[in-house]
Amino acid sequence: MINVLLSGCFGKMCVTVAGVIAGKEDMQVISGVDMCRDMTASFPTYTNFSEVLETPDVIIDFSDPSNLTDLLAFAQKNNVPAVIATTGYTAEQIEEIKAASKNIPIFFTFNMSLGVNVLVLLAKSAAKILGDDFDIEIIEKHHNQKIDAPSGTAIMLANAVNSVFEDKKEYEYDRHIKREKRKKSEIGMHSVRGGTIVGEHDVIFAGNDEVITLSHTAQSKALFATGAVKAAAFLAGKPAGMYDMQMMLDM
Repeated sequence: MINVLLSGCFGKMCVTVAGVIAGKEDMQVISGVDMCRDMTASFPTYTNFSEVLETPDVIIDFSDPSNLTDLLAFAQKNNVPAVIATTGYTAEQIEEIKAASKNIPIFFTFNMSLGVNVLVLLAKSAAKILGDDFDIEIIEKHHNQKIDAPSGTAIMLANAVNSVFEDKKEYEYDRHIKREKRKKSEIGMHSVRGGTIVGEHDVIFAGNDEVITLSHTAQSKALFATGAVKAAAFLAGKPAGMYDMQMMLDM
């Protein structure tokens, strides 16, 4: 039995994760952490990690970047693996995650969807084939409650494509303040926020007289929850280090 602690346990994603885990015979939620106290759960909940009494086998985190330091401190103190699925981290926080992975196993990805990670591979392959002859633009769409922009997935896609060009491309987030032609060295990223859009990502390769568009549409949050639960099962028992969806898919 894999015992799970949910970080951000009253958030929409963790509620969905709890539902997925409830249907499994080899995994259970034993506690949760969330600053919100207006909700109740079938397991013990705490407002911060310093209060937690249970020692889980793995943490699944869908919370807020502000919780990262406390989460990593708890995980390292108790030698607990962590699946970190929160987005919106700064470069400094990502370095904090990498440093902690020297002591504990950490599964870190910008998107828990299998389909999105296939999109990453396809976009990278397209960039290798098309090269500098095509301009690259990324459009991401999410619900009107999403705070960070561009999405972590858009950044993941851009990073994957940029790796083909030895990370020489520049990210352009906002063109309306400029009065100049597009540079060949750019990867454009554009964010749309509205309604209840779960998540849509398009990678556009625009060349002379032809356009190739690679797309992924998420139709429910359940697919991200399922991916996180699979990641938790994958991570349990692993040695210290950084793990991601590509590594899990290669197993």
